[in-house]
Amino acid sequence: MTFNPTAITFVAYLLVMISVGLIAWRFTRNFNDYILGGRRLGSLVTALSVGASDMSGWLLMGLPGAVFLSGICESWIAIGLTLGTLANWLIVSAPLRVYTEEAHNALTLPDYFSHRFEDKSKMLRIISAVVILLFFAIYSASGMVASARLFEMVFSMDYSTALVLGTIATLAYVFLGGFLAVSWTDTIQASMMCIALIVAPLAVMMDLGGFSATIDQVRSIDATHLNMLQGQTFIGVISLLAWGLGYFGQPHILVRFMAAKDAKLMPQACKISMIWLIFSLSGAVAAGFFGSAYFSAHPDLGKAVMENHERVFMVLSTTLFNPWIGGVLLSAILAAVMSTLSCQLLVCSSVLTEDFYRALIRPKASQRELVWLGRLTVIAVSCVAIFIAMDPNNLVLSLVSYAWGGFGAAFGPIIILSLLWKGCTRNGALAGILVGAITVLVWHQGGWFGLYEIIPGFILSWISIVIVSKLDTQKPSESVIKTFDKVHHRLAEIKKEL
Repeated sequence: MTFNPTAITFVAYLLVMISVGLIAWRFTRNFNDYILGGRRLGSLVTALSVGASDMSGWLLMGLPGAVFLSGICESWIAIGLTLGTLANWLIVSAPLRVYTEEAHNALTLPDYFSHRFEDKSKMLRIISAVVILLFFAIYSASGMVASARLFEMVFSMDYSTALVLGTIATLAYVFLGGFLAVSWTDTIQASMMCIALIVAPLAVMMDLGGFSATIDQVRSIDATHLNMLQGQTFIGVISLLAWGLGYFGQPHILVRFMAAKDAKLMPQACKISMIWLIFSLSGAVAAGFFGSAYFSAHPDLGKAVMENHERVFMVLSTTLFNPWIGGVLLSAILAAVMSTLSCQLLVCSSVLTEDFYRALIRPKASQRELVWLGRLTVIAVSCVAIFIAMDPNNLVLSLVSYAWGGFGAAFGPIIILSLLWKGCTRNGALAGILVGAITVLVWHQGGWFGLYEIIPGFILSWISIVIVSKLDTQKPSESVIKTFDKVHHRLAEIKKEL
């Protein structure tokens, strides 16, 4: 294996990330620190870690690849994600931060559900934990596929070797530093991703003679690539916009709200997060859109992209820039992959440790025991995800779509209703999670009407929660009502202070 400047830059980035993990190791004193950072993230880290944990390799591979193939009509998904992110910040972030602290300092979503509804049977905890592990196994596999493709290209190695090495790179700093390492590296990675997605499209325009010349080149390839509605149906547009619904139920994003230092930080964090998101999504769409013009003008360079359209940003990075800068841009792809994958591995680890081991097996386990078990379960989850990702023909966007829909439908409605509706019951919550998850699993297999499975899953889950809660004879207890009122009183006070 020959090391070139691109590879050297790439390796240097990996070493920096592992160094951050070592530093975070020193600040990880107990299990709370390992899986939630001790609830001490500031507004900047909260904002950028939300963005980085959300936008995985999909941002620099899946989305540019889709736009490269079909044109600007694929940008509906970016619009849906922008609207969904804003709604998540405005509706969920502050209430979830306050409620999880009031609900016995809940460290995970299953822990929150269990305490929010005083579920003594522990069924709510177990079912929600199983759903998280099921869909994160698929979601984590998407990140591993993306990292493997990147290692394949940079180091010219076979897919299986690239898959293992790419996973180890992420595993190293998650194992060492836990949540703090993940959050700190997310901040660095989010900055890299945004800069890379701004620089690459600008370089394409400069190479082709400016914005107008680039648009003319796209038009000469296929004028329909400039049409937002080309090839789209009403159901198709609704399905792409519906990606925004997924935000309300993504555990790796919601846990960032839970880890913020204070709910008062949310408005500032929201502004930072939205600015970052708009620049990043616009850059990703532009990279794929302008990339089609670039490779049309340079057909000799487009062979790798034609073989796999999700490589468009990778090839642009290595052909438009000198190897050193190309290495930095390729590192941004790895940053996108590692930021999301690390969050997913950590959430799975926390669920296995907190919601199965401590809740069901060893309630009196020591903090040291829990931290080390958390580290070991990170390795175990990685092995399962590697097995799923072994097929090199997997597409990143299709894997993400499945898991995103599963989480959005299973958890989105119950997160919103548990925070905003006093009458939501334990049985209603359980029904909503089960109906949402099962609907996505079944609808994905059937693919009826071409409708994205998150839509029927979200709607049926919401209806199930409301109907079962209304009919439920086991109404919320006085203590549950008291905690609900306390949370909303505190939120009202925060709103006045702001």
